[in-house]
Amino acid sequence: MAETETQLLLGVGLIEKDTNGDALWVWCYPSTTVELRDLLLRKCCLTDESKQLHTFLFGQYRMTWFYITTMEVPDSSALKKVTHFSIVLTTKDFNPEKYAAFSRILCRIYLKYGNPVKMMESYISVLTKGICQNEENGSFLSKDFDVRKAYLAGSIKDIISQFGMETVILYTAVMLKKRIVVYHPRIEAVQEFTRTLPALVWHRQDWSVLHSYVHLNDDELEALKMCPGFIAGFIDSEVINRRDLYDVYVNLAESEITIPQQAKEAMTMGKLHKEIGQLIVQSAEDPDKPNGQVVKDISLKTKEILTNLASFTEVLHDGEKPSLNFEALKQKRFPPATENFLYHLAAAEQMLKI
Repeated sequence: MAETETQLLLGVGLIEKDTNGDALWVWCYPSTTVELRDLLLRKCCLTDESKQLHTFLFGQYRMTWFYITTMEVPDSSALKKVTHFSIVLTTKDFNPEKYAAFSRILCRIYLKYGNPVKMMESYISVLTKGICQNEENGSFLSKDFDVRKAYLAGSIKDIISQFGMETVILYTAVMLKKRIVVYHPRIEAVQEFTRTLPALVWHRQDWSVLHSYVHLNDDELEALKMCPGFIAGFIDSEVINRRDLYDVYVNLAESEITIPQQAKEAMTMGKLHKEIGQLIVQSAEDPDKPNGQVVKDISLKTKEILTNLASFTEVLHDGEKPSLNFEALKQKRFPPATENFLYHLAAAEQMLKI
């Protein structure tokens, strides 16, 4: 366990807002780059002109996950001349619940002592032993936070209830590793929705595609463009005009999904999609089915599609992955939309001959 935490935790930082209204990066351990520090200051709500307090935010930038917990400082605190502060954790893994729990403990320690050294002691304890115990401020045990729980923490049923049959567009986009942009003015809504989408494609269990909080900033957009497929969350409505960024645009506030012209060919819907859509909706409408079972139902359908696709593959050389025999696929005379989907899925699953 200790070794795992040593591999996963990258650093801890502290941002303070003083009585003059200035938000400053005041401390970090072990160290950080100017680029990452600027990004985290941008993400932290203390630098936001709207002055809205967001108690917990998370996202990813160039394979580094960040988790930011923000607190208002009560008058009774040891901290003087500070009105608010944010604790920032950077890690290699996606697990919001785990790092929200850990950072809350660090916040309580900082409120009590007003000294980052005390926080660092708990951070090092988790880094080396996977645990920090403090009767007053709560205890934290890394192994209590299974990553699969984090993967299933969002509500697939809520997404299906909002989008109905159109959920199949989201399913297809995630399956084909398309670039999905999600907009809502409220960051909490964006984060909850985007974190749930990868569960539509459970066989991959790949949350590295998630970028749940992105600004229209050149560095961030450049990093995003380097990803072959992604799920990116924005709170700036201007993102709709950046058609170079996405294949699917989700306006969460209006419950609208848009596919721009350049992505329509790969995203053509047909009989198979209707079948998948009906299965998704029926599964979610069952009041007795928990979220995990809906994810499983969709996953079984995905498995069936992948098994079907595998029957059109061949191994050309020993030790190589099976690749798609396009002629064998064509001979099946599937409807054009189904054939098109299976071909693009083969590309997403790295089954095409290069």
